[in-house]
Amino acid sequence: MSRSTRHAFALCTPFIFTSTNALSTTDELSALKQQLAQLQQKIEQIELQHAGEAEKQKPESGITVGGAIRVNYSTNSYDEDTKNRGGDFDFDVFRFNFSGEVADIGLNAEIRFFDYMSVVKYAYLDYDITSNWQAQLGLTQVPFGNDPYNSHSFFMSPNYFVGLEDDYDMGIVMKRQVANNWQLDLGFFKNDELGGVDGYVEDRKDRYSIDIVGIRDESEGIYDAPKAELGEQNTFVARYHYHLEHFAGSTALGVSALTGGLHDGQYSRGDYQAWAVHVNSNIGNWNLQFQHGQYDYQLTDVDRIAVAANATYDTMPTEATMSSANIAYNWSINYGPVTHLQIYNDFGTIYNKSDDSANTWMNVTGVAVTAGPIFSYIDLVHAKNQPFVGGTIAGQSDNVERRFNINIGYYF
Repeated sequence: MSRSTRHAFALCTPFIFTSTNALSTTDELSALKQQLAQLQQKIEQIELQHAGEAEKQKPESGITVGGAIRVNYSTNSYDEDTKNRGGDFDFDVFRFNFSGEVADIGLNAEIRFFDYMSVVKYAYLDYDITSNWQAQLGLTQVPFGNDPYNSHSFFMSPNYFVGLEDDYDMGIVMKRQVANNWQLDLGFFKNDELGGVDGYVEDRKDRYSIDIVGIRDESEGIYDAPKAELGEQNTFVARYHYHLEHFAGSTALGVSALTGGLHDGQYSRGDYQAWAVHVNSNIGNWNLQFQHGQYDYQLTDVDRIAVAANATYDTMPTEATMSSANIAYNWSINYGPVTHLQIYNDFGTIYNKSDDSANTWMNVTGVAVTAGPIFSYIDLVHAKNQPFVGGTIAGQSDNVERRFNINIGYYF
C-alpha cells in the first residue's frame, strides 16, 4: 500500500467506525458500501496521478552535447621573442563533449580541435553491471595514481609528461564504485589510442596522451621523429583506494600498478612496469595530494625512448622515480559573476633517471576562477628540465625557467 493510500484510509477510519455503530438498517449498510467504493475509486485516481507525475520526472534517455572554447595568454623566460612582444595571446582549443545514455548503455566522448591538430581525447561506452560495478569499453582513462588527477593546475604534474597522469588508451576498465569505504579499478588496454605501433594514422605525434612511440638512437635529436618505432601492447592496470571518513572530511589512500609489453611492429621488444602510492585528502576547505612511484621500460641496451603528444616528439629516460606534493584551498565567494576560487601550489619532480640526465622539477602557484560558464587558470610556473616550460625530461639544463600563463575557457 502506497503512502497516499495509507493516508487516505487513516482519514476515513474514524468515519467508518462511527458510521458502523450508528447503522441499524439494510439501507444504511448499502449506503456505507457505496461510499467505500467511491472512496477506493478516488484513492486509485490519486495513485495514478502520482505515478504519472513520477514518470514525468524521470530523466529522458539521450545524448547531451556540450563543450568549451579556450584561449591562452603566456609569457616566459626562455623565449626572447615572446618576452620582446610582452607575451602571446593565442587560441587554445575548441572542443565538443558527448554524454548520456540510451537503453541503459552510456556514452562519453570528447573531441578537441587545436590550431595544430585535432584529436579524440576519450570515447567509450559504459554499462552498470550491478549497483557497484561499471564496465567501460573504448578509449578510456588508464586508472593510475590519484583520481581523477594528481594536480590542480593547467599544467598538471610531471607525471603527465611520462604518460602516467590523464592517460587514455584503447581497452576495457571495470570500476567498482565506492562501497564499504573502498573502490577498485581494473583495466586491460590492448594498445594506445592510435592503435599502437601498427596504428593506421597519418601522424603518430597528434594525440592527447603521452605515449611511447620509439627507441631514441644516440644520433637523434631530442625532438626528432624516431627511426626505430615502438608501441605499448597488452597492458594490465589495477588501482585500489580506501576511503577514510574523519571529523574534518575524507581521505583516499591508494596504490596503483601496471605492467605491459612493448612491440616494434614485428616482434615483442620488451616489457614495462610502473607503480605508485598516493593520498588525496579533503580537510575542510583544503585539499592535499601526495604521490610517489617509479616506472621502468625494460629494453636491452636502451636508456632513452621517444614519446609523443600535442603534435610534438620528445625524449625521456627508460627508468625514473617520481614524487609530488600538492595543496589547494577552495573558497566560495559572491563577487559579481565569480562564485568560486581554488588557490593551489603543486610541486612535482622526476629523478634517479636511467640516462643520468638532470632532475626534472616543476612548481606551479596559481588560482582557478569560476564565474558562471567561464573557468580560468592563472598560473605562475617555475621549472627545470620540464616540457612546455623551456625544457625536456631528458634535459641537462641548470637554468630555472619561468612561465606566467592565463587560460580562459567558456563552457557550454
